[in-house]
Amino acid sequence: QVQLVESGGGSVQAGGSLRVSCAASGGSINCMAWFRQAPGKEREGVARICKRNGVTLYAASMKGRFTISQDNAQNTVYLQMNSLKPEDTAMYFCAAAGFEQFPGLYPREYTYWGQGIQVTVST
Repeated sequence: QVQLVESGGGSVQAGGSLRVSCAASGGSINCMAWFRQAPGKEREGVARICKRNGVTLYAASMKGRFTISQDNAQNTVYLQMNSLKPEDTAMYFCAAAGFEQFPGLYPREYTYWGQGIQVTVST
């Protein structure tokens, strides 16, 4: 059973940066992604990366400020968030799809989920 553990969230002022990490263990996976969910809103995709070829996919509103990367040796995916805005405040979730899957950025495409980590951006 795949387990995903997020780390690195916290609070930052607007304009600042944060990096969150997601360590995977317990199974074979290919693509991992970050999602976020603000109170009262639906979960939305942020970025996805696939281990086999390193191909990335970003939500249009996140591209340019957020960067997803991976350390295959450590089975860890990172999300570097720059120029943060108060509207980026949300619970950020790591997700992984099965080894043979090649998902986009819809939550229904992912089988495994982390517990989530809070990111708060203040004015």
